[in-house]
Amino acid sequence: MSRRLGLGAFAAGLLAAVLSALVRATTPLSELAVPNADLLLSKGLSAAAVALVAYGVYRFLAAFFVGRIADRRRAHDVRNVLRLTLGGVALVGVLGAFTDQWLGVLVSFGVIGFAVTFALQQPILSFIGWFYILVKRPYSVGDRVNIGSVSGDVAEVDFLVTTLWETGGTLASNQPSGRTVTVPNSLVLSSEVVNYGALFDRVWTEVPVQVSYETDLPFVRQLLLDVADEELGDDMDAAMKRYRDRLRESPLDLDVADGPTVNVAQEESWVVFRLRVLVPPTRAQRVKNRLYERILDRLGDHPDRVSFPVSRNR
Repeated sequence: MSRRLGLGAFAAGLLAAVLSALVRATTPLSELAVPNADLLLSKGLSAAAVALVAYGVYRFLAAFFVGRIADRRRAHDVRNVLRLTLGGVALVGVLGAFTDQWLGVLVSFGVIGFAVTFALQQPILSFIGWFYILVKRPYSVGDRVNIGSVSGDVAEVDFLVTTLWETGGTLASNQPSGRTVTVPNSLVLSSEVVNYGALFDRVWTEVPVQVSYETDLPFVRQLLLDVADEELGDDMDAAMKRYRDRLRESPLDLDVADGPTVNVAQEESWVVFRLRVLVPPTRAQRVKNRLYERILDRLGDHPDRVSFPVSRNR
């Protein structure tokens, strides 16, 4: 459908160009020097031809080339570059068709661009930020990120703004809130950007469990590891392999565990076990919920070996 629409616009543009040439060919040279209906019609047809051809080329390229890119993030970036390039060509072409001064139009754009630079600093910085995002890839569509004080899943990266589907905020804990947040692209040049999926497709998360000092601590530690292995199992093993492969490609020299680990912290009136596992960044809370349910069920099955801190000590 998109390809047919592009070819239709391209054909209409060529027809408009032919009609414009016919109008000029049938108009006496003496009348071309002064404004008249035929001259305005010819220029209008020329401008329409430029716009339609540019639109047709965009639609055709978007359908034929961009539509074949399997990576949706890369396709989004290529589509934006096409829009910017062909949109600029169409604008110059339309103005040039009306003025017959192509070089003058380009020079005017340069003068006007210099004049508005001071008045439009933030939009210009946002456009530079978009180019930085396109080249350096601090994040792309689909990533879960923190930009400044805002967190969310990247839904769209436009020329001036990035649109996030908010996670967390004041309505939910590390889960989608149903709101969208628009962030100027210039923020990536002046603020920290945290990408939860930049290293690879998993992040470390911790599931804390509090027990009393009377608990069989080695038993609880092994129980947490068993639950993590039962719940995540092969998925985490595969994720750990990808994690090690990614680390081998980097200059980092880190000691990576073979699977889930448990860290122990001593508090004033209880002991905290922190089960550390790899989870998808967009499903971290759901995985933690499943782990909590299984852990609490298993701990409740052993009241002789597990006890919890009483409420007055917490």
